[in-house]
Amino acid sequence: MQTSDFIKVTSVISKEDSGGDCFVTIQKRDLERLCTEVMQLREFLPKVINRDFLDALHKSRSLDTLKEQSQQEQQQLKQECLHLHSRLDAAQSECHREKEEKLVLRQRLWESREQLQQQADFCTGLGAATCTVLWSASRREEAVRDILADGKLEPFLSVAGQTLESFVKSLDEEEKPQQNYNTSEHQFVLALAGVITNLAAVTCGRDFISSSAHVLLDTLMQLLGLMKSGVFPKLKVLMLMALYNVSLNVNGLTYISESPALLPLICTLLKDRDCEVCLQALRLLQSLFVEGDVLVQINPDLQRSLPVEQIRQLSSSRHSALRQTAQEMLEDINTLTKTRHANPENEQ
Repeated sequence: MQTSDFIKVTSVISKEDSGGDCFVTIQKRDLERLCTEVMQLREFLPKVINRDFLDALHKSRSLDTLKEQSQQEQQQLKQECLHLHSRLDAAQSECHREKEEKLVLRQRLWESREQLQQQADFCTGLGAATCTVLWSASRREEAVRDILADGKLEPFLSVAGQTLESFVKSLDEEEKPQQNYNTSEHQFVLALAGVITNLAAVTCGRDFISSSAHVLLDTLMQLLGLMKSGVFPKLKVLMLMALYNVSLNVNGLTYISESPALLPLICTLLKDRDCEVCLQALRLLQSLFVEGDVLVQINPDLQRSLPVEQIRQLSSSRHSALRQTAQEMLEDINTLTKTRHANPENEQ
C-alpha cells in the first residue's frame, strides 16, 4: 500500500482528554466513502425530514406536553377524589346520624299521636257525657230559661253548629246504613243535636233561635242535604225536629221558608230509607203548609212544588205514624186547593 493512500486527519480532542491536538491516519478510500455517504445524506435527508416528519415530531412533542398535563390533571383529580371521598364519608356519617334522629323523632311522634288520640278520646267521652247530661236537663223548660238568662246560648249554638258541620263532612260516604252509631263521637254530636232540638221545643228558646241563630238554621239545612240516605238517621231526625220546632215560630217559619233549598231538601228526605226521617221531613213540610195564608205570603211557588206523588206513596206505608201523617197532609192539600179555587182573588 502506498503512502498516498493514507491521509492524516486532525481530530480536535478536549484538553481534558489528551491535553492537546492529535492526528488520526485513515485510508483515503474510507474518507471518500464517508464523503459519499455525507453527500447522500445531504441529498436524501430533506426528503426524509419533510413537513410530515416535522409535523409528527411536533405532534410527538405536543403529546408529551399533553401527557404531562394529563398526569398533572390526573394527580389533581386524584386529590379531588380523595377530598370527595372524605366528604362522602362525612356525609354518610351525617346521614346515619340523621337516620338515628329520625327514628327517635318517629318514635316520639308515634307516642305523641297516641297521647293525642287518648286526649281526643277523653275529650270526646267527656263531651258526650256532658252534652248527654245537658240534653236531659234541657227537657225542662226552667232549665232552658236558666240557660238563656246566663247569656251563653249564642256562643254555644255557634260551637254546636261548627261541631255538627265538621262531623257530617268527615262522615265516610260509603258508610253502611245499618252501621252501629254508638261511639262516643256519635253520642257527642247526637247529644248536641238533641240539646238544639230541646231548646227549640221551648217558646223562649225557639224565639231566640228564630231571631238570633240564623247561621245555625242554615247549617242544619245544609248538613241535611249533605248526609246520604240511610246514614246516621238518628242525627237527621233530631235536626229535622229542631227545624220543625223552629217552624212553630212565625219568624222561624218565615226564615226557613225563604230558603230556596228547603223544598228540594224535604223532597229528598221523603225518599230516605229510614221511616223516622221520612216522618220528620213530612211533619216539617206539614208545618210549612198548615198555615195557608202564611205560606202564600212567604213563598207562593211552594204550594205548586209540593211532592204530592211521594206523599201518596207514603200514605200507604207500613209505618203507622208515617202513613197517618201522609194521609193528613193529603187532606190538608185538598182542603187548601178547594179553598184557593173558591177564592181565586187570593191568588197572586
